[in-house]
Amino acid sequence: MVVLAALLWSTMGLLIRLIGDAGTWQILFWRSVGMVPVLFVFIAWRSGGRPFRAVRKAGVAGAIGGFGLVFAFAGAIYAYQETTVANAAFLFAASPLITAALGLPILKEPVRRATWVAIAVALVGIALMVSEGLAAGAMAGNVAALASAFGFAAFTITLRWGRLGDMLPAVVLGGSFAIVVAWIVITLNGETVRVSATDASIAVGMGVVMLGFGMMIYTLGSRAVPAADLALLTMVEVLCAPIWVWVLLGETTGPGTMIGGAVLLSALAFNALTGLRHRPPIVV
Repeated sequence: MVVLAALLWSTMGLLIRLIGDAGTWQILFWRSVGMVPVLFVFIAWRSGGRPFRAVRKAGVAGAIGGFGLVFAFAGAIYAYQETTVANAAFLFAASPLITAALGLPILKEPVRRATWVAIAVALVGIALMVSEGLAAGAMAGNVAALASAFGFAAFTITLRWGRLGDMLPAVVLGGSFAIVVAWIVITLNGETVRVSATDASIAVGMGVVMLGFGMMIYTLGSRAVPAADLALLTMVEVLCAPIWVWVLLGETTGPGTMIGGAVLLSALAFNALTGLRHRPPIVV
């Protein structure tokens, strides 16, 4: 289930490439419209018919984390529109290491020596990708991708700060906030949420299947998989994202991105593999 979820998430770049004229905020609006009801129904099932109670239990931490997701979601969409799918996907992957680095000053969580090594190696890979993006005129997309990674890291740290064992209520809050924020931004720009039927269908479908269903099966599968294993399994998303657009759309990327991405993924794999020695008890 975890691998299937990662495969679904890996199609985001491809699907955004298939969208015609819809902008970042319009895609975010319609994608969130598709995602929120699916996850709300799933939360209702898990909570014995008390979804609002489950969302309220997320509290302030869930609300703050939800706002972090708004920036993470918007940054990811914009990044896929402005740079190559490979570049964006590799930079998103830095989020767990950013979380570890920010967790020390904010949550006073100790960082393993192996994680510091992984962070240092990852920075080399990020520098290679960003430098190539700067030369190719895709710097805005790279910055958006890193901003998205920081947004996801902020979301994770907020959940730890609030000691929330279930992230789905916070994700529902994030999706709800995204609908409101996207509508406000679109209105202030003098635009409308109306897009073509094709663009709306793709965006809503992303919300329902890729994010909604993907989060459901990830949540169910992750209960029986240790955290370090999760980090390895979800790397399927990063590895497959560039392949979809290469095979189906013929999109390629430069050597700097591929080398930098390989360095970054090696750092992530090293961090996860060294974490296998610190397995928590499996919850079944």
